[in-house]
Amino acid sequence: MAHCELSGKAPVVKNLVSHSNIKTKSRAHPNIHSKKFFSYQLGRSFQFKVSTSAIRNIDKAGGFDIFIVQQKNSLLSPKALQVKKQILRKTKNKTKNSEEKHEAKN
Repeated sequence: MAHCELSGKAPVVKNLVSHSNIKTKSRAHPNIHSKKFFSYQLGRSFQFKVSTSAIRNIDKAGGFDIFIVQQKNSLLSPKALQVKKQILRKTKNKTKNSEEKHEAKN
């Protein structure tokens, strides 16, 4: 089943209701694309299967790194969770280094 690795979107089951009120089961699949995203924090790119709405949300958030850090863990795939942990670890190290440099100046 096609589902978005970054937003958690998955196929939805729905009823098509006719004029005579006959209900027919149907599935609505999200618009999924395979796309590469570049992480500036990690300096490399990652390929994910994402929905078009998630691509727009990444642009709106200001980039891949910011979007994935803000996203809830329950919505992310295991692969995306690993990337999120790597980004958080890298930013934590950068803030430690900048604080040490700031203390050394004072």
